[in-house]
Amino acid sequence: MVESDRVLLDVLREDLKLTGAKQSCDRKGQCGACTVIVNGKAAPSCLQKVVNLDGAEVLTVEGLGTPDNPHLIQEAYVLSGAIQCGFCTPGMIMATKALLDKNPDPDEAKIKKALERNLCRCTGYVKIIDAVKLAGRFIRGETTPDAVRPDPNGPRIGVSHPRPSAMLKACGLAEFSADIKLEGPLELAVTRSSESHAMILSVDTSQAAKMPGVVGVMTAPDIKGTNRIKIISADQPILAEDKVYCLGDAIAIVAARTKKEALAAAMAVKVEYGSLPVITSPVEAMKDGAVRIHAELPNLCFTQPQIKGDAEKALSEAAALVEADFSTQINHQAPLEPEATVAYMEGEGEEAQLVVMGRSINIHLHMADLQESLGYENVRYEEAFSGGNFGQKLAMTSEAISGAAALHFRRAVRYIPSLSESMIMSSKRHAFAMKVRLSCDGDGRLTALTMDCTVDNGAYQIIGMTVIKRALWMLSGSYNIPNVNALARLVYTNNPAGGAARGAGPPQVTFALESVMDMLAEKIGTDPLEFRRTNSLLPGQSVSTGMVYDEWPFPELCDAIRPAYERAKREAGAMKSGAVKRGVGIATHAFGIGGPADIGRVVVELDPDDGLTIFAAVADPGEGNDSMLTQIASHLTGIPLKKVRLVTRDTDRTTGMGPAAGSRMTYMAGGSLVLAIEQLHKAMEEAGTTTYEGLRKEGKPTHYLGSKMAAGRDASMDPETGQGLSFESRVHAIQMAEVEVNTDTGEVRVVRMTTAVDPGTVINPQNLEGQLHGGMDQGVGFALREEYIHGKTKDWFTFKFPTMKTAFDMDVIINETPRAKGPLGAVGIGEMTMVCTAPAVINAIYDACGARIYDLPATPEKIRKALEKRNR
Repeated sequence: MVESDRVLLDVLREDLKLTGAKQSCDRKGQCGACTVIVNGKAAPSCLQKVVNLDGAEVLTVEGLGTPDNPHLIQEAYVLSGAIQCGFCTPGMIMATKALLDKNPDPDEAKIKKALERNLCRCTGYVKIIDAVKLAGRFIRGETTPDAVRPDPNGPRIGVSHPRPSAMLKACGLAEFSADIKLEGPLELAVTRSSESHAMILSVDTSQAAKMPGVVGVMTAPDIKGTNRIKIISADQPILAEDKVYCLGDAIAIVAARTKKEALAAAMAVKVEYGSLPVITSPVEAMKDGAVRIHAELPNLCFTQPQIKGDAEKALSEAAALVEADFSTQINHQAPLEPEATVAYMEGEGEEAQLVVMGRSINIHLHMADLQESLGYENVRYEEAFSGGNFGQKLAMTSEAISGAAALHFRRAVRYIPSLSESMIMSSKRHAFAMKVRLSCDGDGRLTALTMDCTVDNGAYQIIGMTVIKRALWMLSGSYNIPNVNALARLVYTNNPAGGAARGAGPPQVTFALESVMDMLAEKIGTDPLEFRRTNSLLPGQSVSTGMVYDEWPFPELCDAIRPAYERAKREAGAMKSGAVKRGVGIATHAFGIGGPADIGRVVVELDPDDGLTIFAAVADPGEGNDSMLTQIASHLTGIPLKKVRLVTRDTDRTTGMGPAAGSRMTYMAGGSLVLAIEQLHKAMEEAGTTTYEGLRKEGKPTHYLGSKMAAGRDASMDPETGQGLSFESRVHAIQMAEVEVNTDTGEVRVVRMTTAVDPGTVINPQNLEGQLHGGMDQGVGFALREEYIHGKTKDWFTFKFPTMKTAFDMDVIINETPRAKGPLGAVGIGEMTMVCTAPAVINAIYDACGARIYDLPATPEKIRKALEKRNR
């Protein structure tokens, strides 16, 4: 007898052990990741009750094709570059199958309609639509996969060779954390704080411990280590001890036979609180007499000035000056995959190794953190495939819970939290409040910038200080600003902790800078694009940290986008009457890569079959690092792509590489790989051979370590002036937004985004474009819709996740200026378009209707109010 509430997704995943259908949205039918075909129609398996499916015909992605014999649709997704993290891919493919079975030649509107319930955070949907169109061509017999597939024996660089992991993801066989199969695991659930700031007076687990299926309940005293998660400061308990600092803090872990039993017992844990004042704004936190959130630390936990020249003098002498206050919201990075982790003990007794498997983007850092926080030395971290990331998994969340439980119960455990729980436990993008002044002389050249930033750190440090420094390292953006005076403050509140988020600091300050750049251009009566080109930094000039750059290919980028800009302005000019008005906005940035004292390490090993194995802790949550490593190695060695192997996901088999964040992996890991291969080549030359056997015969090693260090050995920023080293290289971008604003409703429709970028040498064009598309889509969400409200934003609807309905046209313009210190001249691109998209959209709104938005997101209500104020 089937339970009345059992759904098809349970049967597929739990009974049949199939991994293609994913769960993201808490069984609300919001995400499409679990899509299968039922009786010929695409259907979310999380909503299909088993009792209603007697005699039904069900097709899953596993039944469509295999890596050795893929379906044409799976081939199309791989060859179109439509697969990034891959979490949404099986559901997308099944929705595509249902569409093409009925209509093998759909137009774009029909594609968007058919896939409107399938969400993707990575791609911006452009290449997914391309994949559906290509699949249609395959099915109609107009072309074949072999005709489209790049020649694997042709050029390796500058060619869109399929990602090594793409077909595995297309077939639903890539194992994400919740897909990993363990022997008889316990299921975990967590009792979380219902208070935002309170003393814990008592925790009663007695009733929970007696409930059906419960194996045990653990609280803070059961953790033998520091019980502190630490990246910068050890201020975040794994399990709360005597106090909770934020709504959702973990208090107790329940281990039970089933998830349902664990959740029921977690609800039965009784916590008695003593209320404390709840501080939700940095201004309130900095007031005299405000209660300290952390008793041992001031609420104002970090300040960093940046002083270059004499900004006040320059402002007083300026020909034109603008000033304004800006703010950005708390935002969620929104990877589709929940914060799932599994853990188990490998071996017996005191020699047993704790193995934690999650989706970290810095496995060695997290391994070390687990060793200290859990009080257990023998730890291995293995990275599963990651369902998106965008910086979120630089923080540690579910790994510490799973690791603690596996160690305590000495059993394999699974912690697969819901989406709403994942949202409440994960780090967020920091909210910034900024007071800005910008000035220029009579020739329209910038003379001074001042910026006073107050940053909401939330309840825990995570990487808040680093976010402050990154914002200041890149404060002056693309421009030569001779005089700068900035101050950034980081403040504890009882809000969710801020962490790494795509761009991590620069998106917030760039919103302010690029807004006042447009305001100043308007004040002096000059064109916004020309104003930016006039004020470009030039080789030999210094950014706001005082660091001088020898390479700065930004003016050429202005020239490259100019024809598209002039076309857009003409078209917008024809739509200035009526309620719906069109506008064009631009914004730029020079994103730093290869930060002060950054270091990477990669080992290469020539294999007995003369293939090459690369050992590197290079996480790939979707940006294409597997392609980058494989294609560089094949290009430099001549070894076929299929004989380049990657070992990247295991702390026991790699050395520390740092995080897959800050767009650093191509530059740092790729640079380290080049150095390792150079050593291999040198050994081959000395031995007079290119083979494994030849090296062994001459007594030469077959493995070599390459290590790249960027921008000197001192990562410190002068505490008084903020002067010092910045990033070794920069990737340059200009974003252009074309929007339509309904002045009656305040609604904004993005018509098109155009990005012009110079990322140095392009290794894989599809991967590059995919990152640009995804960054534009995420940036538009940041500008117009997305805002995380703690305890209220619980799913993808309340978050206002981008969908096929909100998708827009995207154009890409690429300049390639090889960088002197980049691997093969490459830099990196993952965050660039996220950084300056929001101000481009905001500037376009102003250009359309005269409504200037200072506080993100630019909701219809805010736009209506700005229009009312302007029209008074």
